[in-house]
Amino acid sequence: MRRDFSYSWCGMPLSSFALPDLPVAECLPRLTSVLAAEPNAVLVAPPGAGKTTSVPLALLGAAPMGEGRILMLEPRRLAARAAATRMASLIGEKVGETVGFRTRLESAVSSSTRIEVVTTGLLVRRLLGDPGLEGVSTVILDEIHERSLEADLALALSLDAQAMLRPDLRLIAMSATLDGARLSAIMKAPIVESEGRMFPVDIRYAARDIQHPRDLPDTMARAIRSALNEAPGDILAFLPGMAEIRRTETALEGVDALVLPLHGDLPPAAQDMALKPAERRRVVLATSIAETSLTVPGVRIVIDSGFRRAPRFDPSSGLTQLVTERVSRAVADQRSGRAGREAPGIAMRLWSEAAQRWLRAFDRPEILDAELSGLVLDCAAWGTPVNELAFLDAPPSGAVAAARELLVELGAMEEGGAITPLGKRMNSIGAHPRLSAMMLAAETPEEAARACDIAALLEARDPLRGGPEAPADISARLDAIEAPSSVAGADRSAIHMIRQATKQYRGRLGIGAAREASGNPAPLIAAAFPDRLAQRRNEPGSFRLSGGGGAKLSVSDPLAKEPLLAVAALEMKTSPRITMAAPLSLAELPASLAGRIVERVETSLDPATGSVMARRRKCLGVLVLEERAAPPEPEDAARALVDAVRITPAHLPWTEAARNLQARLKLMHGIEPDIWPASDEASLIADLDDWLLPHLHGLTRLSDVAALDLHAILLDRLEWSLKARLEKELPTHLALPGGRAAVDYTEPVPIASARAQYFYGLAETPKLAGGRVPLRLALLSPAGRPIALTADIAGFWKGAWADARRDMRGRYPKHNWPENPLLR
Repeated sequence: MRRDFSYSWCGMPLSSFALPDLPVAECLPRLTSVLAAEPNAVLVAPPGAGKTTSVPLALLGAAPMGEGRILMLEPRRLAARAAATRMASLIGEKVGETVGFRTRLESAVSSSTRIEVVTTGLLVRRLLGDPGLEGVSTVILDEIHERSLEADLALALSLDAQAMLRPDLRLIAMSATLDGARLSAIMKAPIVESEGRMFPVDIRYAARDIQHPRDLPDTMARAIRSALNEAPGDILAFLPGMAEIRRTETALEGVDALVLPLHGDLPPAAQDMALKPAERRRVVLATSIAETSLTVPGVRIVIDSGFRRAPRFDPSSGLTQLVTERVSRAVADQRSGRAGREAPGIAMRLWSEAAQRWLRAFDRPEILDAELSGLVLDCAAWGTPVNELAFLDAPPSGAVAAARELLVELGAMEEGGAITPLGKRMNSIGAHPRLSAMMLAAETPEEAARACDIAALLEARDPLRGGPEAPADISARLDAIEAPSSVAGADRSAIHMIRQATKQYRGRLGIGAAREASGNPAPLIAAAFPDRLAQRRNEPGSFRLSGGGGAKLSVSDPLAKEPLLAVAALEMKTSPRITMAAPLSLAELPASLAGRIVERVETSLDPATGSVMARRRKCLGVLVLEERAAPPEPEDAARALVDAVRITPAHLPWTEAARNLQARLKLMHGIEPDIWPASDEASLIADLDDWLLPHLHGLTRLSDVAALDLHAILLDRLEWSLKARLEKELPTHLALPGGRAAVDYTEPVPIASARAQYFYGLAETPKLAGGRVPLRLALLSPAGRPIALTADIAGFWKGAWADARRDMRGRYPKHNWPENPLLR
């Protein structure tokens, strides 16, 4: 059964057409009814239901979308072009008329285009350039379940635009596997479901698991040869990437079938061959591009390698790169479903049934693992902070903070989060912020062309494969881009993709695709990777990175002895290895980095001589670019000396007088802690900056510290009134009838010592601090030796003095030893 539709534009009928009888057709009336009452809708339909081609056509001219243009987002270039081509054929037109498409590398649209299929990145760029989406009535986000970073951002920006600028805008999210309730909640949208129609698929598992992805091509080729003999129909084989596809093609030479690759980097004509029936039996070797959106006709057998390429942040390049990883169970089910779209089929999985249980249920959303500087810059350009946009999963706060830090370093964002004029220019280029900064750092059109080449190179796979034997000098890659035949072993396919991308970038910079590239790549790389300037250490091949840490280079590499490198790519394994770089001189630093060079004097103490030394250094990050000896500043020298004392308190020049003063201060602090400063060892060391540092100004050696009068310095801590009180409460000498006695406060109980004759006439023990501090009296012989130690002088005179007197009279008969000392 076919469903008839007619549509018009500006009130004029354009055409009538009939949609094929696909499973999704049953729910199209419900979808248009929902959109007539609600601004948003979520359409959940299984793979093969026909939602990609049927929904946009069904909405042409439907109320309330009216006559505005319909934008449909597709995650991949091939899917965008294939969907537009299929829809155009259904209404009997060519692509570019009523139905058109735009991708990064090609487009087919016209003034009469009503349905425009765009890739995810282009939808984000369009929203940033035209937040109100003038002339657009509906945005359809297809395959939203794939949860790419750009798809999540496109949804968040579309919802924000609808809330702030376009309440009449209709948003439709279409998914095959996503939890519709979760998406419905964030979009505030009803769910429209299509049950779909799937033929039975016989799922078969391998006896053993593939041990390593490098074994995939041979294993896949054997499985394909076996399947060709076992069952009829075309075969769709899923492999991670182009390299595996090429090796599998080679391993399939001689099979009785048409072997066709299918991936996003193929020319359109080659892609079309895989999407059209043929007279011969076909084997289509595809990447994950064929998981959704596309229908490969005639397929009855699916052979799944169980691996795919997925975008992940790559610390080696500082960019998001594609990595090979295991598929989730949801992806495996989608792939298997391709065998049952037109008839019963077979799905052969090249992993064991036991391994199936270990696969994760769903793919992890890219936003949770990605480097987010591009997203944060897009949000800054949009004008709404990241945390105020409606994302299905909130971006991790740590990744957002790191992204902001990088954008500030690149000059794209202010500390407060506002986008700068440079950031706006960077955002308009549509590349990773690092690469945009590099392209905008070029000072001439020729340098800009060179920057475009480097940007495209870093986004693609290394045309020299990046093996241990490949030179690190990026110039070898740039030479291969200009003349592939001049560099042995260069990957022609990678170079073709790099050339296509650089042509796009040159167009965005307005320098012309034919502009000759020239100029030193090092300053351009430094502008993109300010944290990856590499300074050689003492030995060749060992480098320190400006952002911290180190990296290695083979000692045989021509760049191993260069003093300074601008590093474009690192291989992160057991230790970072430089894989792409260019030699850099200080004179060639880009202005953005030259302005960050900090000149400072670093002062330290020579442990051998005890002298304060100073070095004047020019630093960029952790790198010391230039260094020379300099006289230390007085403040810095004083600081170095006080730090040395803090580490080794024995450097303090303690004398008996200083220790005695410290003991007096400790006693008074114990009595009146709120008035007197703490003077124990720990407190003094903790407060060195307050009481010692001011006295070190002008000193440059530890021997100068040893010459300080520590007693006077400690006394200077006290105000005049406290100094007077200290002398009154805890005097250094005690007045006696016959002279003065020195008081030692370092003993647990202070002791006043003097010759015995000085104590004659003393009737009671003197009191310290009004009796709050006990005192003992030490009576000494004429030779200064202790005769007696007492805390009760009156009792001593009455008792023990008689024995002491008898002994002293025998030893010192010429001295006065009265029987009653109180009479003197």
